[in-house]
Amino acid sequence: MTSDRSSPLPFLPFALPEIGEDDIAEVVDTLRSGWITTGPKAKRFEADFKAWLGDGGDDTEGLHCIAVNSATAGLHLALEAIGIVPGDEVITTTHTFTATAEVVRYLGADVKLVDIAPATLNIAPAAVEAAITPRTKAILPVHYAGLAADMPAILEIARRHGLKVVEDAAHALPTTSAGRRIGTLASDATVFSFYANKTITTGEGGMLVTRDAALAKRAQIMRLHGMSRDAFDRFTATVPSWYYEIVAPGFKYNLTDIAAALGLQQLKKAHAFAQRRAAIAERYNAAFADLPVITAPTAPPGELHPWHLYVLRLGPEAGIARNAFIERLFEAGIGCSVHYIPLHLQPYWRDRYDLKPADFPASQQAYEQMLSLPIYSRMSDGDVDRVIAAVRGLLVRA
Repeated sequence: MTSDRSSPLPFLPFALPEIGEDDIAEVVDTLRSGWITTGPKAKRFEADFKAWLGDGGDDTEGLHCIAVNSATAGLHLALEAIGIVPGDEVITTTHTFTATAEVVRYLGADVKLVDIAPATLNIAPAAVEAAITPRTKAILPVHYAGLAADMPAILEIARRHGLKVVEDAAHALPTTSAGRRIGTLASDATVFSFYANKTITTGEGGMLVTRDAALAKRAQIMRLHGMSRDAFDRFTATVPSWYYEIVAPGFKYNLTDIAAALGLQQLKKAHAFAQRRAAIAERYNAAFADLPVITAPTAPPGELHPWHLYVLRLGPEAGIARNAFIERLFEAGIGCSVHYIPLHLQPYWRDRYDLKPADFPASQQAYEQMLSLPIYSRMSDGDVDRVIAAVRGLLVRA
């Protein structure tokens, strides 16, 4: 077992955004326009995103797209709009970033964490159904790493129990489930992320998508201080239009035109970015097939998987612990990470709900084995070769 402890090559980061001259020109155009906060480009981005959701033939009739400054903000707005209040429970996966769950606590409600399916690392529908109580009001599935959760099963559980469904689609652009694009399913709302390491980026940002007109109206009002009219409508009117009303104690969750400008151009490249990630994932899967590892879960035939993450799990015969493996990759100049330290191990969630690793055996085992390798569209074939060589160098015995 060997590793290159003194690699002369530049360090390969875990993630980098791909920003082109078209992105830069669109942002510069915004800066010169005189309108840099939420305005015409944010509105264009919302319209373009709706059109993009339908470009695979999916029905977008009645779909509302609401640009926000983060996916966390979008999830908070969606849960508030469906009426989550103190005393309610929302079911979600333990195997996620804390933002998925923390938005439930923002509203004073409780989180019910459940385990994942080992094969997919996504929330397990059977565990969801077993966790339902009279206090349960919603299910919050996460499309982990970009692979769609079992949405047909989750939506059917929600239908039978009269529950709302809000999808955390932070990783899922573009992802499909049962042949339909995430964002166009029968859930109450879907929230995407445009953080720096996502398929497309606005630096920080997100999009809340819903077919529920009342939910959309509430989210639009709460997105900007609970105001009845936003600044763009008031400041661009050609007649006196200064009057507004505060109809609720809202939030400050609007997306700026500077960020939206970046999104307008990035969205045009979303499929190309995802295809490049998929090509890298395919190379990884082929290169690691003979190693004592569990390669990343793939989508069923015919479905789209954007490969936000490539998660490798070390098998018991690997001969090296996960933490040591990560350290050796860093020594070889390869950035990597772990997604995620499950919520049941985090002090706040563990202590509030008296959670134990034994309550989540699939997530716990996956966490102890897993690491995320670099996978992003800016990676060259040579970069991919470096990662493959480093991984194989640690696991192939002479």
